[in-house]
Amino acid sequence: MITQEQVAEAVCEIYKQAAIILPSDVKNALKKAHDNEENDIAKLNIKSILDNIALAEENSIPMCQDTGLPIIFVKLGKVEVENLQEGILEGVKRATENVPLRTNVVDPLTRKNTGNNIGKGIPQINVELSDKEELELTIFPKGFGSENNNRLAMLLPGEGVEGIKKFFKESVLKAGGKPCPPTLIGVGIGGSSDMVMKLAKKALLRPVGEYNSDERLANLEKELLSIANDTGIGPMGLGGKTTTLDVKIELADTHTAGLPVGICVQCWAARHASIVLKDE
Repeated sequence: MITQEQVAEAVCEIYKQAAIILPSDVKNALKKAHDNEENDIAKLNIKSILDNIALAEENSIPMCQDTGLPIIFVKLGKVEVENLQEGILEGVKRATENVPLRTNVVDPLTRKNTGNNIGKGIPQINVELSDKEELELTIFPKGFGSENNNRLAMLLPGEGVEGIKKFFKESVLKAGGKPCPPTLIGVGIGGSSDMVMKLAKKALLRPVGEYNSDERLANLEKELLSIANDTGIGPMGLGGKTTTLDVKIELADTHTAGLPVGICVQCWAARHASIVLKDE
């Protein structure tokens, strides 16, 4: 059996890793963007980001003052787990104290802070069933400078791919420099209104530069990336070639009368970390 304590320790560890160490695929994309930039201000902005990333790792401190809303993706396989939810809650509490993390969780109406990043319905826990004999946990701390720029559209079926592209461009232009570009953008297509936003967020877990295995979606990912970068918004919204590092799409079938589209914007601090636990 995987114990509650094992889950708590695992969540605490990956939260610390996610807060401090940016995944190598994102760092490499930022370095490439820096080398490709011709605008001096854009180049300086990306260099400042890269320096920030290095200092966070050297000093073992979070890379951003907004350490995010705790979102957990769980792949639950054929294993026995003791008190999974309680283990996750305890792990987030420990990470808040040990990393330390800024306490971001508040009541949405009173704005009273819970003090430990635990609250009603938070951390958000997304469970997916797996055939593997393991438990996989992924922490996805979501900052709200980017989250506040997410958008949902319930398009009509007749609007099709052109409607998706139009809505995507509108979303990028509306966001401008607010989400601290260069961004990563997840796009969900299909399902229902709530499902499509979750698809968009889940899409951001795929590595930068890895295209969707569906050729239709891979081609659309490339096209949307060009649309984003052609806006010229650039790093931190001050102009340049690199507004977005990558665009990821996830798709689900939907109702015959609908075409839901979700846009999930992620800032340059595209933080996430995973761990696999086995019943041994």
